[in-house]
Amino acid sequence: MSARDVARAIADARRRLEVAGIPDPARDASALWVAIGEPAVGGGETMTPEVAARYDAAVARRIRHQPVAQIIGRRAFWMHDFRVTPDVLDPRPDTETLVQAALDARAHRLRDPDRWQDAPSHDWPPIPFERVLDLGTGSGCILLSILHECPTATGVGTDISPAALAVAAENAERLGVADRVTLTQSDWFSAVEGSFDMIVSNPPYISAEEMAGLSPDVRDWEPHLALTPGGDGLDAYRAILSRAAEHLTPGGHLLVEIGAGQAAAVTALFEAAQFTSIRVIADINGKDRVVAAEKRAN
Repeated sequence: MSARDVARAIADARRRLEVAGIPDPARDASALWVAIGEPAVGGGETMTPEVAARYDAAVARRIRHQPVAQIIGRRAFWMHDFRVTPDVLDPRPDTETLVQAALDARAHRLRDPDRWQDAPSHDWPPIPFERVLDLGTGSGCILLSILHECPTATGVGTDISPAALAVAAENAERLGVADRVTLTQSDWFSAVEGSFDMIVSNPPYISAEEMAGLSPDVRDWEPHLALTPGGDGLDAYRAILSRAAEHLTPGGHLLVEIGAGQAAAVTALFEAAQFTSIRVIADINGKDRVVAAEKRAN
């Protein structure tokens, strides 16, 4: 086999992806090249047969709708690259809303948003923020991003999947926070002990009816256990709210990601559990994405 022209190979990959119905084929052809081919050839205009074979294999995987993050093994989230495998959800930009909401809660902006929303960060009043619990941590992207931003905090991440916890452990090492996080196999609160100043979760929330309509990138490649609890999609919130208060310090925060059209139903579950200061927070696209609240101080 002879060397191949880089520009021609990328153009051919784009055409193959387009024929396969992959959304934004140019973006994916380029992303796969940057991750797989470019480190080997640098700025060169040709690639060796070995590099060409690796690139072709990656494109073939994408044609089968495997997510780019799984193919290259990482995904950018918040300000880090996280290890991604088929055992965890692919971190999405929308979920960064949950990280930001957690940091805002620490700065009292959830409690009194009108007062603090325009104040410089150095003027925000601090609140106790020592222990954070992440239920269904997956890759760990939420918890580990929070801990990286809060160097005095410690955290516990739980997941029912040992394989997911292994990915989270690797990411904790990557971010340099492994000494401040404990990863525990647990079905929601089943193995959780103690109290926390904050509980966060991006639980499975897609209803059974909605699963068939998901894109094949998600439906066929991401772990169903992390996507749907079945039924109406709300069972995970019911499980979390059934015991969240007993594991929160007075005035502690509970923040969960929600799916489209779930804000009213999840808010009602928070109200029934007697949480206060309940707020729905929109993501970067203006869609309801997070429900946040506090445990009553008394």
